[in-house]
Amino acid sequence: MTPLTLRHFSIATVALLPFASALSWSEAPHIAITKAALGVLPSWQQELLGEEAARLGSAYCLIPDQVYSDKENAKFAMREDKPGEVYLLNLHLPAQQAENLETLRYFMMKAVEALRSGKIGEAARFMGTICHQLEDYGSPSHTVPGDNMFTLLQQFLPPSEAMKDKLLHSPIESGELDIAIDDYQPALLGLTVEEASWRLMHRLHEAVINARSTTIPIIQALYAEDAESVTTHQLKAATEDARVVADALYTLISLGSEKFEEAERAPLKTVKIGAFFPVEAASLYYPQSQFFGQPHWGHPRSGVVLAGGTQAMPLKLRLESGENEFTNGISAGMGKTLTFPLPEKVYARFTVLAGLHPELGEKGRVEFTVSGDDKPLASVILNGTDPARLLECDLSGVSRIQLTLTSRGLDARSNYAIWADPVVTKP
Repeated sequence: MTPLTLRHFSIATVALLPFASALSWSEAPHIAITKAALGVLPSWQQELLGEEAARLGSAYCLIPDQVYSDKENAKFAMREDKPGEVYLLNLHLPAQQAENLETLRYFMMKAVEALRSGKIGEAARFMGTICHQLEDYGSPSHTVPGDNMFTLLQQFLPPSEAMKDKLLHSPIESGELDIAIDDYQPALLGLTVEEASWRLMHRLHEAVINARSTTIPIIQALYAEDAESVTTHQLKAATEDARVVADALYTLISLGSEKFEEAERAPLKTVKIGAFFPVEAASLYYPQSQFFGQPHWGHPRSGVVLAGGTQAMPLKLRLESGENEFTNGISAGMGKTLTFPLPEKVYARFTVLAGLHPELGEKGRVEFTVSGDDKPLASVILNGTDPARLLECDLSGVSRIQLTLTSRGLDARSNYAIWADPVVTKP
C-alpha cells in the first residue's frame, strides 16, 4: 500500500451554533492531520488497515462531529456506560486529567479489542474517534479553558477595528497550510492499554502547551492582517498534532496486533515524571490557590529552581560523591502536595532523590514525604548541609503518588527543596 502523505490542507471556518457539535474543528484539519499521521506508519501497519486507512483519514476522524447526522457510526463515539450522551463533550474539549484519561483509555481499549477480533473496520472507526480527540485538544482554538470563543481574552487583547465584532474561534483556525512529517518515526507508548493511554495523555499535554504558545501570536497576527505570521503559527500547532496522532495510531495497531520491536521495550521500562503536570496544575497550569509562600512566592517548577522567585538556576543536590545537577526534577515549596496519577498495575517502584539546593538551601530544614493514595511510603528530614537521600517506594496497589514538603526549621526562606530524578519503574 502506498503510504498516505499530506502536502496541503485548508483549515476552514467554524461558527458557534446553539448545539454542542459546533465546538470542534471543521472537516479539513481533521482529515489532513489524520492523513499526515497515517503517512508515517510503517508499511506493515498500513497493510493491516488496508482500505480502512483511507476511510480513517477521510471520514472516520470526523465521527465525533457527526453523531447526529451519521447515526450508523455514532456508536463509535459513544460510551456504553453513558448511553444517554450522544455527543461526548470530552472528545472535543479537554477537562481534567482523570476525565481525559478515562476517555482515552475507553476508546483505545475498544480499538484494540476490535483489532484483536479481526474487525478492522470497527477498529478504524474507534481510531478515528481517538484521532478527533487528540486533534481537538491540540487546536489553537481550544486552548483557553472555558473561553472557546475568546471573549475574555479579547478584553486583554483588544481587537483591531476590522476584527472588533468578530468571534475569534473561526479566524484563529482559518487558512491554508503545507505540512509534512515524512521524517517522523512514531513512538510506541506502551505494551498495554493502561500504560499506553497514560503515556499518551502526557504526550498530549505537550501538544496542548504547544498549541497554547500559538494562540496569542495568531490573534496578534490577525489584528495586524499578517497572513504569513498566522500561517506560521498555525503550522506549528498542526505539525505537533500530527506527530501525536501518529504515536497514538502506531501504538494502537501494535497493541492490537501484539507486535512490538524488541528495541522498543527497553525505553518503556522506566518513566521520568519530573516534567509531568500533577493534578493540582488544573488545566495544565497552577491556579493561585496552589501557589506557595516559602522559600519565595511562586509555584512548583520543572527542571529549574528559582532563586528569590526570579532567577532560574539548575537543579543541584549535594551527594556523597559531590554536587550534581539534574534536568529531571521538581523544585517546590512548603505545604502543597503534588499528586501524580498512575496507570493500574503497570509500575512497581518509585525512586526519587530528596534534598536541598547546596547553596540556596544551606540553612534550610525540610521533611520530604512520599505517599501513595494518602498513605506514607517514605519520609526523611534533611538539613541543607546533608547529602540528598534516595527514597525508594513499593507501588503495589498504588494509584496516586503524592509528594509533600514540610518546613522543619526556623527560617523557611532557605527551604529550597528539590525532588530530583523522580522515576517510576516496571517490575
